Amino acid sequence: MCKRREMPLREHARPKKRRSAAYKAADPPIGMALSASQRVTLLKEIAARLSSEDWSLIDVTLKHFSLPWSNEWHGNKDAYVLATTEDAGDQALLELAQHVGFGFDTPAVQRIDPPFWHKGMFRLFVSHLAAHRTFAGELQQGLRHFGISAFVAHNDIEATLEWQAQIETALATSDALVALLHDKFHQSKWTDQEIGFAMGRGIPVFGIRHGEDPYGFIGRFQAFNGKGKSAVELARELFDAYRKNKQTQRRMSEVVVGLFEQSDSFAEAKSRMGYVEQLEVWEPSFSSRIRNAVKSNSQVEGSWGVPDRVEQLIKKWATTGV
Repeated sequence: MCKRREMPLREHARPKKRRSAAYKAADPPIGMALSASQRVTLLKEIAARLSSEDWSLIDVTLKHFSLPWSNEWHGNKDAYVLATTEDAGDQALLELAQHVGFGFDTPAVQRIDPPFWHKGMFRLFVSHLAAHRTFAGELQQGLRHFGISAFVAHNDIEATLEWQAQIETALATSDALVALLHDKFHQSKWTDQEIGFAMGRGIPVFGIRHGEDPYGFIGRFQAFNGKGKSAVELARELFDAYRKNKQTQRRMSEVVVGLFEQSDSFAEAKSRMGYVEQLEVWEPSFSSRIRNAVKSNSQVEGSWGVPDRVEQLIKKWATTGV
């Protein structure tokens, strides 16, 4: 896969180096120089871990570590990360390695997981006006019940962290964006940029009308009527929409199976079994996972009719060759 670029570039050409004063100051203290072997190890680990992320998050990371980056690249992500980090100072390499979860004395971490996302959940960026942060927070709580982890800037960013950097990270790692279109939404300098970032990544952008209609490019995307509806009702509508959307249904199928496995009551197991039965995407591992849920979760096992429905569903998908 090639990175988007504005101009033609020679095959595997390296990005121009843009080093700031902060970058030059990142040399290690005397006596802490890395050996050649240690540098190679760090470069290898950084490339393997950082290249698993989207292009946008890779560039955001490089920028914040004052490393060179470019919009022009032919080649894969591993080669890009190696080219942009190989001349970094020892201290910069150590700090970047720590950021992606590697240390010479620490266990391996496979992926960058910003702390504001809940593990295993669908990641949704909520674009909203500061004046409506309370409603955004209520929606955030309602979505969690459906396996959707929502990022609400005013709730999820620690006061000590750089605001813009955290927003960029959330946008770069989200699965979708929903805009709460309250009155004067379009006048905000932030919300339009957030929507533009999401559209540039190609992730689904939905809107919820609360006094303002979708405009510009987002006018052609799906919008929900929020008037008179509670946050819980809208959370359910978004859950249904992401289960059906072609771009997100595969990711949501993982979420739905995970919800079923974690059912905390007989009623919850029965309700979530209905979601599992409605899935249009089925991975080979799902059959064993839902069968194991019957064995390991007493709420699933004891929910009337659910164990039989599990076996029937497994047989159904087996006939399709999955």
